[in-house]
Amino acid sequence: MDAWKIELGKKALEAGIMKDPQWLDRLDEPMPLWVLLELAFMLIEKLDPPTVSYD
Repeated sequence: MDAWKIELGKKALEAGIMKDPQWLDRLDEPMPLWVLLELAFMLIEKLDPPTVSYD
């Protein structure tokens, strides 16, 4: 496996995007759609968090 893929996987673990370190051995496997959707919603929440009233 390429070193850049392993480094990217380690960054994903540190950031909490990937929760299982065993995925570092399977970075070339296809990703299920639900994983991609979960990541997309995490990004949406971070970039545009729901507004909260301070009243």
